[in-house]
Amino acid sequence: MEFGIRYAMVTIDDPVVLLAAIRWIAKETGTRIVLFDADKMAGRVHAASALAHAARSVERGDPIARTFEMEALLYAAGTRQTRIGRTFGLHEGENRCWVAVAPPADRAWALLSALTRFEPDPCGLSPAHRRRLCDLFEITPAELAIVGEDRLAELVLERVALLDANR
Repeated sequence: MEFGIRYAMVTIDDPVVLLAAIRWIAKETGTRIVLFDADKMAGRVHAASALAHAARSVERGDPIARTFEMEALLYAAGTRQTRIGRTFGLHEGENRCWVAVAPPADRAWALLSALTRFEPDPCGLSPAHRRRLCDLFEITPAELAIVGEDRLAELVLERVALLDANR
């Protein structure tokens, strides 16, 4: 499955209304659309990894979730627990997010631009973002010391991949 991934900002007054609009766009354009909370993600590579794992799980016929979108959120979170996976989606208020469209479709991106503000990818992870990722994925200071601070995203991707092993 081919994906397009873009970084965006979105303000959500009512998550139910936004999700209904996203589902409508997906249906109208024949795509699957997933929005990840960028504050819980280790960048574009994390979103791409979650999407690839979810696609393989669905293709194998053994997904954890009932929908591809939730499957992708579960992989992003590195868990089988939907209550945790859901937190990797969007919330009420201002959201920084990674928006994925599969397959990439110009019309889907155009319709999504009415709901989001696409922006250039952020540069790096702030110290607060790094601490949040360590907390979310239970990455210890000892692990970071061994592999190096600059490889935090790789440790997060390892946790994503471990979901397959821990099934």
